[in-house]
Amino acid sequence: MQPRRIARELALLSLSQMNNIAQQLDSQQLTNLVLAAVRTLTSETQEALETAAAELKRGSDRLLGSETRATEVRSAKAMVTDAIEHTQKAINRLGSAVEIPEVIQLSNQYEVREYAIEIIATINRRQLEIDQTLNQALQDWQLKRLPKIDQDILRIAVSELLFLEIPERVAINEAVELAKRYSDDEGHRFINGVLRRVTNYLNRKAPLS
Repeated sequence: MQPRRIARELALLSLSQMNNIAQQLDSQQLTNLVLAAVRTLTSETQEALETAAAELKRGSDRLLGSETRATEVRSAKAMVTDAIEHTQKAINRLGSAVEIPEVIQLSNQYEVREYAIEIIATINRRQLEIDQTLNQALQDWQLKRLPKIDQDILRIAVSELLFLEIPERVAINEAVELAKRYSDDEGHRFINGVLRRVTNYLNRKAPLS
């Protein structure tokens, strides 16, 4: 894994655990935040699997008791579909959690640690500007209404675009990859669209509409 890619992931996992991003981070705090994030991911995985199991059980019971009635069969299929979606989400979360030990180990690298802290510090210092930029791109939607993980992915990308001199293509692609790992099925498409609008706005190439 590339150092800056690991750093972005560390920053994202850390932001998810920070109630007040104004706090100053050192290396030990960063590690502790990531360990807390592992516990969160594990808990979310277990919850998703339990929900999937319950939906499968409900769907199975509905199918067995339906006596081929069309309405009952449709309802049962919908439950099974929900169960599959929850299972996929759990698998994605589990996949992310399994790779975290490697991320923590690599976080000891100076370049990884320092860039992760730089991202978090930049979001801390410039959050008002970052959020204003995102809200302009979101138009009729509000940043605070998005899932926390999507908010943080967008903030990382915009902090890189505005203040860390990361090329547009790199910042957007890395944000999309984070969304594929940590957001829902539509999250990465949504984030890609928002960031394209942000870059259009920043470059004055096109209106946000």
